[in-house]
Amino acid sequence: MGMLLGLAILVLDVMAVIDVFNSPKDSEKKLLWVILIVVLPFLGPLLYFLFARSGSGLGRRGIFR
Repeated sequence: MGMLLGLAILVLDVMAVIDVFNSPKDSEKKLLWVILIVVLPFLGPLLYFLFARSGSGLGRRGIFR
């Protein structure tokens, strides 16, 4: 069970990092998001997908953009 959870978190991290690099954000914001995702393996991608992605979550309201 633990190995499956670890694999799911790894996949979520990789998806978030790929999405960060494909986003139109400037390089400094990209670097900060990647650091956050790597340092906080579960919470980092969750925060990114909720707040930073344009068109989803709170990102469309301009929060954390």
